[in-house]
Amino acid sequence: MSNIRLFHVNAFSQQPFGGNPAVVVLGPALPDASQLAMAAEFNLSETAFLVQLGRAHYQLRWFTPTVEVDLCGHGTLAAAHVLWQTGAVAAHETIRFETRSGELLARREGEWIWLDFPRIALTPLTLDPAYAAAIGCQPRQTLAAGAKFLLELASEEEIRTLSPDFHALRALPGRGLIVTAPSSRADDDFVSRYFAPWVGVDEDPVTGSNHCALMPFWAERLGRQQLRARQVSSRGGDLRLELRGERVLMAGQGLTLWQGEWLLPPTP
Repeated sequence: MSNIRLFHVNAFSQQPFGGNPAVVVLGPALPDASQLAMAAEFNLSETAFLVQLGRAHYQLRWFTPTVEVDLCGHGTLAAAHVLWQTGAVAAHETIRFETRSGELLARREGEWIWLDFPRIALTPLTLDPAYAAAIGCQPRQTLAAGAKFLLELASEEEIRTLSPDFHALRALPGRGLIVTAPSSRADDDFVSRYFAPWVGVDEDPVTGSNHCALMPFWAERLGRQQLRARQVSSRGGDLRLELRGERVLMAGQGLTLWQGEWLLPPTP
């Protein structure tokens, strides 16, 4: 028996068919090739791999079906949710994750899980009009958010009705493309969607890490350090956000749909 436990969690939602699904793999350290092969087998936007280092202290890595990524919000939330749900970490304890983006912290506040992530700086960007044409929009402005592109659009309706040409996008260089606009509803301050066909994810349902750039973007425009956001993919998901200097705190909820065990040797 391999003793590798699996959990399927919907992150940033408490609905069976909402939020962003992630598989959390809890067990011994695995070779990189095995982790990538398992992520491809699960075929979700990200699979999170946990290895215990100490009390409430874990190594955390994230893989899409094709690559390892440096930062993943919904995979981190799903991992924290599993550790508290299984009793591996006490409800009052803060979890420390060692990741490719440094140490990340997670804490519980009722049903909400708060993550402490690094802020992503935004810089002006003159983007080839072919990107907007492939998405089918006319952006108010374009910015670089790390390796990703951020496009501000005029309205939530425009965001919701986008139907990108992913073949055309893949023909262009890129890592990921965020579109955002003010929310049309009183419950939220802004909305977004995220397209990343370059890493095997045409549209990510809910992307926590993007809000490390979206939160400072909207905090400056709205003049507030605490905001609520919704990613308006077909599944959808909700986030609470707080800007604290160079850190972005984001909160969401999680729901475990199934759990099981990997029965075969993990080496592909």
